[in-house]
Amino acid sequence: MAQNSKCVWFTGLPCSGKTTLTSGLRIKLLEKGQSSIVLDGDVLRKTLNSDLGYDIKSRNIAMDRVAQIAHLLCSQNINTLVSVISPLKRHREYAKKIFENENNFYEIYLSTNLEECEKRDTKGMYKKARNNQIKNFTGIDSKYEKPNSPFMSLDTKEYSISDSIDLIYEKVFKLDT
Repeated sequence: MAQNSKCVWFTGLPCSGKTTLTSGLRIKLLEKGQSSIVLDGDVLRKTLNSDLGYDIKSRNIAMDRVAQIAHLLCSQNINTLVSVISPLKRHREYAKKIFENENNFYEIYLSTNLEECEKRDTKGMYKKARNNQIKNFTGIDSKYEKPNSPFMSLDTKEYSISDSIDLIYEKVFKLDT
């Protein structure tokens, strides 16, 4: 089936820039006359995945749900911007596999280091995790497996928000022009 829609799957540590970039990319797409939808991990945790915890089994279920919804939206020709930590390779591989016949899945790894992510943490989540007030926090006491071969790797400490959005747009959405 011919598809014009894309699934852009942002992955990285908490506070690496996923939500900021998906929001900015959505605005850029609107400016270019293209619609999109954002699936944000924080929002999905309060709604679709509110019945799940943060243990590995729950994380697997949550990421499987997100991947299935992203695929459903793309199959309806809706650009889908996914902003989720998706800490395990298994999560991202599952999503890639769902999209393998459409060739419209783009994994963007935000490689921003832990120290920078902790500096950006306005909610104090890293501090709480380091003080054992939060368990299973990705990057502290729950692992994050770096992607083996993402479509694009981007350190948001090295690029401005605007430059990051432009770069992603050029590499993903300008492919068709």
